[in-house]
Amino acid sequence: MHVLILGGTTEARRLAEILHGTVRTTSSLAGRVAAPKLPPGEVRIGGFGGAEGLARWLREHQVDAVIDATHPFADTMSFHAARAAADAHVPLLALRRPGWAPVDGDDWHMVDTLEEAAGTASALGRRVFLTTGRMGLASFAHIADAWFLLRSVDAPEPPYPPRMEVLLDRGPFTLDGEREVLRRHAIDVLVTKDSGGAATAPKLTAAREAHVPVVVVRRPPAPDKVPVAPTPEEAAAWLTGGAAALPRTG
Repeated sequence: MHVLILGGTTEARRLAEILHGTVRTTSSLAGRVAAPKLPPGEVRIGGFGGAEGLARWLREHQVDAVIDATHPFADTMSFHAARAAADAHVPLLALRRPGWAPVDGDDWHMVDTLEEAAGTASALGRRVFLTTGRMGLASFAHIADAWFLLRSVDAPEPPYPPRMEVLLDRGPFTLDGEREVLRRHAIDVLVTKDSGGAATAPKLTAAREAHVPVVVVRRPPAPDKVPVAPTPEEAAAWLTGGAAALPRTG
């Protein structure tokens, strides 16, 4: 069996580790991170050329199944995967970590876009911890009356806010570490995407403890009628015949 795993997420790497030695895997990374953590098995970096290019690649490399383990906000790739898998008649599974949910004490402000996040954040505070990644900073570039702390794996490129400090770091993050970041930089508002998962969740706990409001960007729509597994272990089970028990989108 040849399985194509889309995405450089923690879940994608874990799935490749589970399958290593028993199933041939090719992990496809977008190439947006300069020094990504490489999973075991075969690895390719770069795009496919849209849905048509991906469908052609699936046929040429005799892929038996596709696991879409991309980031929850990589919606373009997810739709390309759904179309390509259908065109190439290859089974597709979405490995999608559950989203976060607020608990007592949280002060969350839900928005649909980064543009809305920028407006909401600037109305809530003046020292913003921006954890949405280096892509999309143009949405915040017009804000001159707030200071931003951007955390990302790689250095950003302009346009970005005129008053900004960059913290280069890669998760998982600890609760004590997140508390220190908020304290040291006097953060009064946090901006994040609803990425889900445990690796970056401690910042939400730290914000709740410090009574810091959080602007949360909702996830974009996902392709309809694609089976979904919340964990790499369940995705591996799907490959061995457990597909019927998995929920579907749409």
